[in-house]
Amino acid sequence: MTKFVYDFTEGNRDLKDLLGGKGANLAEMTNLGLPVPHGFTITTEACRSYLAEGAVPDGLDDEVTRHLDDLEASMGRKLGDPADPLLVSVRSGAKFSMPGMMDTVLNIGLSDESVEGLAKQMGNELAGGERAAWDAYRRLIQMFGKTVLDIDGEHFERAIDSAKKAKGATSDTQLNAEDLKTLTALYKNIVVEHAGREFPQDPREQMDLAVLAVFNSWNSDRAVLYRRQERIPADLGTAVSVVAMVFGNLGDDSGTGVAFTRDPGTGAQGVYGDYLQNAQGEDVVAGIRNTVPLQDLETIDKDSYQQLMSIMETLENHYRDLCDIEFTIERGKLWMLQTRIGKRTAAAAFRIATQLVRQGMIDLDEALTRVTGAELARLMFPRFDDSGDVTLITKAISASPGAAVGKAVFDSATAVAWADRGERVILVRRETNPDDLHGMIAAEGVLTARGGKTSHAAVVARGMGKTCVCGAESLEIDAAEKQFTGPDGLVVAEGDVISVDGSSGAVYLGEVPVIASNVVQYFEGALEPDADALVAAVHTLMTHADGARRLGVRANADNGPDCARARRFGAGGVGLVRTEHMFLGERRQLVEDLILAGTDDVARRAALDALEPLQRGDFGEILTAMDGLPVTIRLIDPPLHEFLPDYTELSVKVALAGENASAQDLRLLEAVRRLHEQNPMLGLRGVRLGLVIPGLFDMQVRAIAHATADRLAAGGDPAPEIMIPLVATVQELEITRESAERVLAEVAEETGAQVHALIGTMIEVPRAAVTAGEIAKSADFFSFGTNDLTQMTWAFSRDDVEGAFFSPYIAKGIFGESPFETLDVEGVGRLVKIAAAEGRATKPGLKLGVCGEHGGDPASVWFFHQAGLDYVSCSPFRVPIARLEAGRAAVATTGSDTR
Repeated sequence: MTKFVYDFTEGNRDLKDLLGGKGANLAEMTNLGLPVPHGFTITTEACRSYLAEGAVPDGLDDEVTRHLDDLEASMGRKLGDPADPLLVSVRSGAKFSMPGMMDTVLNIGLSDESVEGLAKQMGNELAGGERAAWDAYRRLIQMFGKTVLDIDGEHFERAIDSAKKAKGATSDTQLNAEDLKTLTALYKNIVVEHAGREFPQDPREQMDLAVLAVFNSWNSDRAVLYRRQERIPADLGTAVSVVAMVFGNLGDDSGTGVAFTRDPGTGAQGVYGDYLQNAQGEDVVAGIRNTVPLQDLETIDKDSYQQLMSIMETLENHYRDLCDIEFTIERGKLWMLQTRIGKRTAAAAFRIATQLVRQGMIDLDEALTRVTGAELARLMFPRFDDSGDVTLITKAISASPGAAVGKAVFDSATAVAWADRGERVILVRRETNPDDLHGMIAAEGVLTARGGKTSHAAVVARGMGKTCVCGAESLEIDAAEKQFTGPDGLVVAEGDVISVDGSSGAVYLGEVPVIASNVVQYFEGALEPDADALVAAVHTLMTHADGARRLGVRANADNGPDCARARRFGAGGVGLVRTEHMFLGERRQLVEDLILAGTDDVARRAALDALEPLQRGDFGEILTAMDGLPVTIRLIDPPLHEFLPDYTELSVKVALAGENASAQDLRLLEAVRRLHEQNPMLGLRGVRLGLVIPGLFDMQVRAIAHATADRLAAGGDPAPEIMIPLVATVQELEITRESAERVLAEVAEETGAQVHALIGTMIEVPRAAVTAGEIAKSADFFSFGTNDLTQMTWAFSRDDVEGAFFSPYIAKGIFGESPFETLDVEGVGRLVKIAAAEGRATKPGLKLGVCGEHGGDPASVWFFHQAGLDYVSCSPFRVPIARLEAGRAAVATTGSDTR
């Protein structure tokens, strides 16, 4: 029979698929001999079976009973025993840390009877035992009601707020045993009123219902949302850990905390974390009460602090990475409740990876696997320039770096609604909870009045790369009135613009200007590689990625300045020059003249002769900027209607003018009518233009050839490549290639220069992909135009459908993400593989590249590496990202240890 339950002594950290991250790491700490409460883990297989069948799998109940018996024997107490109750927590834990999963339920096993027994075992009133017991009971009902019975948590929050107000208390710790008894009774009434049932008194029923709630939470809205955001597979399921309770709420000699072995915000080494006396675990991460820095624990409880420091060192050396740790101190005894590889900011990821290399804990290959292109992109975002006239509202805890500007909103629903209509928003909350996940995703940044670097807001924001400032205690946030008041009385209402600096913790009124980040300045050459610790870390890992990668990286650039920037950013050439971008502005008139020429050879020749020197200058500028590197120039691709006035507007203009309409407008209207297409993106464009408009492609090739000759005469080393767009048959390419070679030869004879250019095609039509073996006979290279290939494979236009149905398609799971952002591997990717294989079967030396923007997408870069392509090309800004991911893909292929 399938084994569904593992004791902590039976597992290890390599069983994350089965035991989830939490269960696997609890087992690992147990194996290391660390002080972990006893417990067991129900596997992800049990969850998957339950979700698939709608019922608990056969044998699970019996296995749980056997492990619970063992737990009771080891603890010397029975679950929920009225005299001396064993209490347990039920914790969710998938393979990947998921803030969208169910909250932990503590103190399971308490009932009207056992709370009295717990009070006696905890000690007399002087020692706080009775108060602690009733505090634990009210917490159980609150957590159970919210997470298991699906009662709105606000009902419980209002009850405790009323209790504190009646007592004149500012904190729940100021409520005594009698206050908590009264509150517990109110909580039980809330359960009856909103769940339609009594709070369960049977401890096993409590535990079983909590376990099923964890299973069901795998498919909760917020869990599904987070998985989509982080691209976590939907079929993993979650494990459930059942852990013997230890209590941090027994007085000032008890407490709970979260620690990091390094600063998750910056990567700096030291002591980082939060501690809260007389509290249970969720109090810290929920941000309900403001914590003290972990360093203060040395003064509060020196022995526990020193033991914790020793354990943190053990865990970091064992995992060889930043560790995130949850712990509880029960009357002076330290207990480890969880550890995991800690979420970190992009800056921390780069700095920690290189620190560990210097310390000899990992090598550079593994360091490269510890960072991502997405993190590098975050480091390239601008930062605030606060040197001018800015209005500082407050300064708090820098929880997750970045520069975020937006309109203040005070609930997640508003954040989503406003973001959907194109507004930039900052989510402002007293503290966030898992129900705020959709609002945090929609917002540019998050600002909270409570919580520290280990609060829910901070941890989730860091994981998503969102800007976050926490613990802004000086702000009075009134969610009901949708406003907050600053320390000097300044009122910020919903819709007012604020700027949040997650690096310094500063919050400003209005929009603060931004400047380029230090990392961008480094790529631009304005800062030296050792300018600061972060730049040095980026330089180290980029240098190693460049040395490791097999895949070349080029840029899509259409002018000299863009090419120069791409070169500074490390591009090894240009993979796409879109020549149609050169015909806009004042030159548009020349294209109109070409179109209006029709069959008039003289007029057409005049228009082409006027365009050629302009094109020659364009190409000369680009070849100069990229001297010595390949430059792939795509001949004009889009339909000619894009260079003409709008048909409707022109028709109205001519109709209103009547007999006074100009001859030019009448000729234009006739041309627009003649060229009108029902679906112009599938009509007269690309190679078809070159074949039906005599001299158009020849003009462009002649301009390329003359620009090349000019560079050679100037002592340069130009390397142009001519790309024929939208080819679907080898005959189209043969005819166009023959004409291009004739023009190149003519210019070579005319100038005496050795003008040479590779001639290839863009594979953007599915037919070209599946007949690539034939097309390769006339091609020196293939460049995959994955933007158009995606449109034609899926039969939809990006411009028309992204706003129409992509959101519901993603919500329904049809798309994991937009196929225009990350390559559709099963469909479009298969066409790429077919074309690559058949093309090289015909011509083994065929050069293969990608010029669609997928060339800068991290996941797509890995696919192109595995598919054996020679290079990717993307926008200049994304060149460093592609370089890094190409190196990471190469290192992963060699089998480096990536634990």
